[in-house]
Amino acid sequence: MKVSVARASAQRTQRALSLSQRLRRGNLLAEACPSREVLKHVTSRWGVLVLIVLEARTHRFSELRRAIGGVSERMLAQTLQWLESDGLVQRIAYDVVPPHVEYSLTRLGRQAAGKVRGLADWIELNLPRIMVAKAETERDLTNG
Repeated sequence: MKVSVARASAQRTQRALSLSQRLRRGNLLAEACPSREVLKHVTSRWGVLVLIVLEARTHRFSELRRAIGGVSERMLAQTLQWLESDGLVQRIAYDVVPPHVEYSLTRLGRQAAGKVRGLADWIELNLPRIMVAKAETERDLTNG
């Protein structure tokens, strides 16, 4: 009963929002919502790590690649392009020889980095418990 009352209340609230308010807010659960692409970029394995590394300071491409173990040059370049197109990363190319390109976070990027940093910190703090749960699940699967 409580669930149906809550659902009805949520539906009334949704209807009360104007179309422009709903479009501005986005709806990650809707298949065609453009915010899903941003979510994919920010929360991808490499997107999270790029944001965390750039949170500390501006980096050149090669510095980023060294800082993020295991990322290929292609994936790093693609991730940086995604984050730049989403307005989270700023790319500055200096007109010098050899070429010099630096990457830093925009204001939006710093906000996003703070959010993913919180998730990363939670994972690191809870990793021992996560590993125990993972081992228990694997043991149950092999014994089951």
